[in-house]
Amino acid sequence: MADDNGTDRTTIVETGGGGGGVLAVVLLIIVVLVLLYVFRGELGLGGKTTNINVPDKVNVNVNHN
Repeated sequence: MADDNGTDRTTIVETGGGGGGVLAVVLLIIVVLVLLYVFRGELGLGGKTTNINVPDKVNVNVNHN
């Protein structure tokens, strides 16, 4: 199609490239989620209790002289 002045206009659409930023953000989110999953016990995010060993009983010896 021609314009009124007789010249054709061409629109150049660049495809590809430029997706690296989106890929980096997605990978960053995945890494953060994996780290949260791995350290959920230390962060108190798990359903289990923390890994603190609490003894069932404590033996106390008191010597009177």
